[in-house]
Amino acid sequence: MTKAYDREQAVSYARRWALGQNPDFFHFGEIGGDCTNFVSQCLLAGGGVMNFDEYYGWFYIDSARRSPSWASVEYLRRFLLTQSVKGPFARLEGLQNLQVGDIIQLRQNPLRFNHSVIISKIEDGEIFVCAHSENSLDRPLSSYKYLEATGLHIIGVQI
Repeated sequence: MTKAYDREQAVSYARRWALGQNPDFFHFGEIGGDCTNFVSQCLLAGGGVMNFDEYYGWFYIDSARRSPSWASVEYLRRFLLTQSVKGPFARLEGLQNLQVGDIIQLRQNPLRFNHSVIISKIEDGEIFVCAHSENSLDRPLSSYKYLEATGLHIIGVQI
């Protein structure tokens, strides 16, 4: 069974916490970056459903009890694209087909994708994002330097 992803709630959360840290969540900035942790929080605000599967899930209890997909760029992408049991799910889309509340992942080095952001607004074809690691509120995507960008269109939430 699925429910709609609440894009407005996800973006409202992103804007609220883009330049700060929600004290309910550990900040991973000193141990690899906080970008995907922040995006996961936004997804949770827009969907409200975690998947507590120890190996293939998407969840956060505390800094020691969380899934790899909660705070890892590549594991989050894998979860969103392949899960079919519980939690948010997505499909790959070109940047031009994305909507507010969708996720973009950037490959800023030749080896791997290493940064996740959430789309906070689109104006005149320009995408603006909120992000952590380098905290950003409505930052133009065009201001980032990257080799490749992958769009993840959030379809809904399995409940």
